[in-house]
Amino acid sequence: MSTPRRTLVIVGAGPRGTGLIERIAANAAELYDGSGLDIHLVDPHAPGAGRIWRAAQSPLLWMNSHAEDVTMFTDETVVMEGPIRPGPTLHEWAAIEGSTFADRQLQGSYLRWVHERSVAALPPGVTVHHHPRRALRISGPRDGHQQVWLEGRPHPLLADLVVLALGHLDAELDEDQRQLAAYARDHDLVHLPPDFTADSDLSSLAAGEPVLVRGFGLAFVDLMVLLTEGRGGRYDGDTYIPSGQEPVLYVGSRRGVPYHSKIGYEWSGERPPLPRFFGPAEVDAVLARPNGFDFRRDVWPLIEKELGFAHYHRLFGVHPERTSIAWTDFEEKYAAGEAAEREALVASAVPDPADRLDLAALDHPLDGVRYASHEEFQEGLRTYVEGDLSRRHDPSNSPDLAVFLGLLSVYVQLIRLGDVGPWWHGFFSYLASGPPGPRLRQLLALSRAGVVRFVGADMAVAAEDGVFRASSATVPGVTIEARALVEARLPEPTVGRSVDPLLRDLHADGAVVESPEGLLRVDRTDGRILGRDGQPHPRRFALGPYTDVRTPGAFTRPRTGGPAFRQNDATARAALAFLRDLACRASV
Repeated sequence: MSTPRRTLVIVGAGPRGTGLIERIAANAAELYDGSGLDIHLVDPHAPGAGRIWRAAQSPLLWMNSHAEDVTMFTDETVVMEGPIRPGPTLHEWAAIEGSTFADRQLQGSYLRWVHERSVAALPPGVTVHHHPRRALRISGPRDGHQQVWLEGRPHPLLADLVVLALGHLDAELDEDQRQLAAYARDHDLVHLPPDFTADSDLSSLAAGEPVLVRGFGLAFVDLMVLLTEGRGGRYDGDTYIPSGQEPVLYVGSRRGVPYHSKIGYEWSGERPPLPRFFGPAEVDAVLARPNGFDFRRDVWPLIEKELGFAHYHRLFGVHPERTSIAWTDFEEKYAAGEAAEREALVASAVPDPADRLDLAALDHPLDGVRYASHEEFQEGLRTYVEGDLSRRHDPSNSPDLAVFLGLLSVYVQLIRLGDVGPWWHGFFSYLASGPPGPRLRQLLALSRAGVVRFVGADMAVAAEDGVFRASSATVPGVTIEARALVEARLPEPTVGRSVDPLLRDLHADGAVVESPEGLLRVDRTDGRILGRDGQPHPRRFALGPYTDVRTPGAFTRPRTGGPAFRQNDATARAALAFLRDLACRASV
């Protein structure tokens, strides 16, 4: 009697689905000795690149990471059970300078190659099938075949296991956005809600017309590019030459400033020994709290201490002339001191305030700052951006890069805590995942050309008198009117408001959504989806930003431990072991 072939359905064939196949290939020889395996990839977009990195998008859009900092392959720093399978970074594969900010089309080509290599590495008897459709829902008992229903197919795929690797998803509008959209319809205005900028229809933003833009992160950078160079404008050195087709962008946000520039120099010398004050033992203690934990009360003080340690370890080690005591004395007192004591220690041991780490000031750079006029603020913010560019490209400020390494270390630990709320992810992106330096230089040129205008911090938008109006306390008394409003940010990765029918159906069917961000709860050891009873589903897994174990950034930097790699490996091994045991039982 022949043993039936086992089936695994992976919904989502982008980078996360590709990373999962790479780990299946790496672990299959050890864990799967069944009679064969069919892997069904379900994604309307091409495997590897998926939606976000697809070829059909503007070549003007870049990655926001250096090519040398992007890899899809494991190295010896990744702590996991499966074998290491090294491979080229993007810059090695594409034979380009490591400091290049590659365009997204090139990254998509790299991802397609990784996918093809990973499929080729699967053992004989494992076959991959791509279904260019959307998955609509999953049904089936916990102890039996899962039925994955696809758009346009009358019969489901039958699966022994299902892994959701959906990536970033669209979302329904929240109440505020619904009201703004309705107002725009009623008054013949333009309202573009949170979206992936490359997917937005920008044709309604007319040349020369003012456009309010709320959001100053990477989605804004894409918008800025598509509405300037994308409409025929060009740069001559530090000067922007308009095409005449550009609207005028009035941009603001909660902070009122753009994300910090990517750091433009290499690390040298000793790395800070991390984790030091926020490692596994501290996470264990937080998780052991009988009444749960509060991020601000129980976790953030540990993070502050950890990031400060990374900063001062580098400052004292590389720039001792900018300190007034020996590192050994500082470290001892820093380790033993509470927040107020550490603040006093830093004030006495680090004479120049510019060498001190002030996370609150970094997070709120315009707090209490007021400008007398709109034009004065334009000049003030240009000065701020110029200062940020100078600092982030000057290795004499390398404690900034040490803090970046600290942020990565912290993120690895936070994964064990699950959903810690939206503030941390925004803070991390603002400090560690900002735009390439050349993009901020373009922003300065656009500001000088009058194509981009700055609104200020805590930008408020009112819908009244048939228009949208924007204001900020940064420039008291100034109001900007426009007939167009763009929300330049990604949709929130919440399950309850996701427009993805599969996730919505799972939620209704009993998958847990955890506050405050409404993320899908999964088992932290292997990614199995948890039910409302807290028990993991034996045949359903999930990986990605809509789960409560999401990882930092879209891609992994080499030699940084790769938490996404570790998750992919754990899920792949759990899936292979389950399928192997099924095959063994079937052959008895």
